[in-house]
Amino acid sequence: MEDASPPTPGCNKPHLEKLTLGITRILESSPGVTEVTIIEKAPAERHMISSWEQKNNCMMPEDMKNFYLMTNGFHMTWSVKLDEHIIPLGNMAINSISKLNELNQSSMYSLPNAPTLADLEDDTYEASDDQPEKPHFDSRSVIFELDSCNGNGKVCLVYKTGKPALSQDTEIWFLDRALYWHFLTDTFTAYYRLLITHLGLPQWQYAFTSYGISPQAKQWFSLYKPIAYNTDLLAGETDSFMNKLDPSKVFKTKNKTVIPKKKGPVQPASGQKGPSAPSASKPSSSSANPIRK
Repeated sequence: MEDASPPTPGCNKPHLEKLTLGITRILESSPGVTEVTIIEKAPAERHMISSWEQKNNCMMPEDMKNFYLMTNGFHMTWSVKLDEHIIPLGNMAINSISKLNELNQSSMYSLPNAPTLADLEDDTYEASDDQPEKPHFDSRSVIFELDSCNGNGKVCLVYKTGKPALSQDTEIWFLDRALYWHFLTDTFTAYYRLLITHLGLPQWQYAFTSYGISPQAKQWFSLYKPIAYNTDLLAGETDSFMNKLDPSKVFKTKNKTVIPKKKGPVQPASGQKGPSAPSASKPSSSSANPIRK
């Protein structure tokens, strides 16, 4: 049974501050953000890691071992307050060792001769310069679920060489709901940084796919983390409408704005000469009738 403490509001403990890279302070200072909580979990013991490796015939990557020796899993959430309603928004999660299970390869239906994930294999896909070879559902790859992504897909630890699997042959991939693979990172550490910098925003993993995130998720990205979004994808969508929100204005209290009165044209003070203008008076007699000699 996992040893999990109650959710900790904010992040006051030094080891939690180190684990979250100080992201809690950034969230708590963001407009409208509330209920930033971390479910504190005790570190895993080394025999738990050894048991997992023996059971699955896979060597766990060293950086992933160090993570579990610090905390047996990770779960951090935060919400936003809109019109007096609390809306759960951010969710950052990494499964504990006990839930780091191999992706189910059994029958998809409880019928004889039902199809399995291995039947979905399509070997027409070839690796390219910017995309490595995709994982396989059959015995060529060993796949473990790191995060269920709230039903939006699965982030997986993939061993590319099958069993027995070595730690240096791992990659982190995203499996979307249509069962297409999308490469994320080479290492667990790099993936953890992606998870933190994207603040666990909904569907952030889809920013690494060819079709991108949904319009609703784009609004949250624009509001809370526009830098994390792939700006190259946005550049190609000039015809689509995207509302860019300003957090300082969205969550601003309704204070009456003082509108300055418009000033009229400045009148010259009395006694001051205005701009010279041609005289409309009748010319003097001296200038009109010169004296004849």
